[in-house]
Amino acid sequence: MQQTPLYETHVALKGKIVDFAGWGLPVQYSGVISETKAVRTSMGLFDVSHMGRFWIDGSQANEFLNWIHSNDVANMKYGKAKYGLICNEQGGIIDDAIVYRLNETRHLLVANAANADAIHQWLISWQEKRYKNVSITPAAELPGMIAFQGPNALNTLSELLTSSQIAEMRPFSLVVENFQDQDIYVARTGYTGEDGVELMLGNAAAVSLWNTLIDLGVTPCGLGSRDTLRLEAALPLHGNEITIETTPVEAGLARFLSYKSEFCGSKHIQNISETGSPTRLIGFATASRGPIPRHDAPIKSSGDIIGKVTSGSYSPTLDRNIGLGYVSATADLSKNSIVVAVRDKEVEIEQVTLPFYSRKER
Repeated sequence: MQQTPLYETHVALKGKIVDFAGWGLPVQYSGVISETKAVRTSMGLFDVSHMGRFWIDGSQANEFLNWIHSNDVANMKYGKAKYGLICNEQGGIIDDAIVYRLNETRHLLVANAANADAIHQWLISWQEKRYKNVSITPAAELPGMIAFQGPNALNTLSELLTSSQIAEMRPFSLVVENFQDQDIYVARTGYTGEDGVELMLGNAAAVSLWNTLIDLGVTPCGLGSRDTLRLEAALPLHGNEITIETTPVEAGLARFLSYKSEFCGSKHIQNISETGSPTRLIGFATASRGPIPRHDAPIKSSGDIIGKVTSGSYSPTLDRNIGLGYVSATADLSKNSIVVAVRDKEVEIEQVTLPFYSRKER
């Protein structure tokens, strides 16, 4: 297993280490439920150093990224970020990614750890085919990445760094700050549905900042609570809700598509938008407590299989079992009861409007 700059810190804090996408990372510390509640009510700290990070530089960087990424990157202001999809020519989702714009010719692209190598090769293939004036470089000088999430995270970091610009940051913005004479990139982004920041920084700075925040009483969190938090916020996970076989249309992600210029797969995606997708993503909750629907469990209506679960978990915030899944686009869920097959039982579920949780409602 590869080790992040914070690996020894996780071991010292007695985090339960697992192999995730080839990296040794904590799945939990105190427990998924307590960590989830800490992020929702106060603040929590996640090691996300395993994520793929690539510098995109050059005079064709904007044009290149507008082809690779589904959102409108070329018209972003400096210090801003956009979420979008990286699709193949058929509109299948290779990965989702955030692009940060630093200046006219420099951008930072962050992709999922499990897909980092594939994304790197995909970027290089298009650079070689069409965009010679672009360079693609792994951000090796930023080996650490920390997600500091929760309603108290922004103010805590602002006070720690004595920085007024952090307190004034807008969502999906990026600033460069100084911590112990080292530059750190601070982005107001995250994967929890809660407010917070993601910090990209060097080895020594990552360890020092993590330990400083822990000493301030911030809760260390693992992969388990991160997955529960993203599910509560109905954020997609590649390999579950989004795959090479799914398009942004059926995944309910059309709002992250910009047709101001053509992007890879956009023609096929537009055709699907016009003709309709055979499946659609829904959110659901179990009618009562009991077995938790898990990935690939069949969804049934009137005895017929109409789809399958992509993600399921107990939600500490809602105190319910919740999940996401794909069902046939023609299935009428309002007239017939729907169930999920969990082991040898059929668990009744009800469709729920997404997201399950939104901090705007608090």
